[in-house]
Amino acid sequence: MLKKEHSDLLTQTGPGTPMGQMFRRYWMPALLAEELPENDCPPVRVKLLSERLLAFRDSQGRYGLIDEFCAHRGVSLWFARNEDCGLRCSYHGWKYDVSGQCIDVPSEPDGSEFPKRIKLKSYPLVELGGILWTYMGPPETQPPRPEWEFATVPPTHTISTKRFQECNWLQALEGGIDSSHVSFLHRSDLNTDPLFRNARGNQYNLSDLRPVFEVVESPGGLYIGARRNADGNYYWRITQWVIPNFTMIPPRGGHSLHGHFWVPIDDDNCWTWSYEYHPTRPLTEEELTAVREGKGVHVKTDANYRPLANKDNDYLIDRPSQKAGKTYSGVHGFGMQDASLQESMGPIVDRAKENLVSTDNGIIMARFRLLVAMKALADKDISPPGIEAAHQKVRSAAFILPPDQPFKEAAKEAFIARPTVAPVSV
Repeated sequence: MLKKEHSDLLTQTGPGTPMGQMFRRYWMPALLAEELPENDCPPVRVKLLSERLLAFRDSQGRYGLIDEFCAHRGVSLWFARNEDCGLRCSYHGWKYDVSGQCIDVPSEPDGSEFPKRIKLKSYPLVELGGILWTYMGPPETQPPRPEWEFATVPPTHTISTKRFQECNWLQALEGGIDSSHVSFLHRSDLNTDPLFRNARGNQYNLSDLRPVFEVVESPGGLYIGARRNADGNYYWRITQWVIPNFTMIPPRGGHSLHGHFWVPIDDDNCWTWSYEYHPTRPLTEEELTAVREGKGVHVKTDANYRPLANKDNDYLIDRPSQKAGKTYSGVHGFGMQDASLQESMGPIVDRAKENLVSTDNGIIMARFRLLVAMKALADKDISPPGIEAAHQKVRSAAFILPPDQPFKEAAKEAFIARPTVAPVSV
């Protein structure tokens, strides 16, 4: 159970809110690079942390992320012409460059200084790993570019997708770090999904429905350990959570690694970013096809990145398949199975009505770490965890240990991302 005032602190991310201020200290995924495919292509609307913005790519290939609305009379610059290194408003011709600086007001006389006084809010936008990242915080605290392994391996080793999710970022995150539901919600897919099947660890997920959770702090967030019985030993699956919104799911067998970012659009919606990569080899054509078809943690979407299965069509739930045991929930695909239940709670779940149990320890500790980091930033301007490169160069892992070996010490090397070392998996 979480008090309403604490829930509000964690879920509200607009300008001026404590959590919003903390989110603005990080580089965040804003768009896929494919959304701005060429110079002078059409601009793209972007809403992040309740701010309405516009992304564009100018004639020299520079990226800009600026306030959506013209400083003249407030019309949307989505209607603007992208030409000659700037966006020209189609209403009265005011023109802005990628920094938001007004560079032309046609109605003003030659030599007028007026345009120099007009500048829209803008944020940096950089490409890394096929993603355009933005930093929306104070310029003086801008950290170095992200160093997540999935975004820094060769392009042939990685692929990312995104989808619109109709609930607050926190309940999506909490679903992502709750691995106890795998033995139920996803049990029908473990041995059939091309990104998970044929892993020896699957049998332990399916045979032990009472995982024991051991959650310990990591430098950047939490190691969330789920322990299951494995023929006299313990099968451990360790999820990495890095503050505030990064997760990495433990791999299965020789499959690729994957995980999520949950990025707030506003308080009622978020972008679910999903990545798939392997640190030591290119992704296979089968893996790439599976991602594009919405397998594994990914979801098939329309042109606006809304899932084809969504709340308007009841997530295409297949009741006969559910009744026959072919799918546990009747919803197809790992990603939509998670999203359908997270969205079913409403835009922001009432956490005061919860009845948490021991398998929710990861969620409990994540909330606590977020509140502590938020307060430290607000009261003492202490930089939150997850910004440093060392906090980002991490991996999840799955392994088998004797009962007397603590996972944090016995497998600590498995949690560090090393470019030439394969993931630890079962």
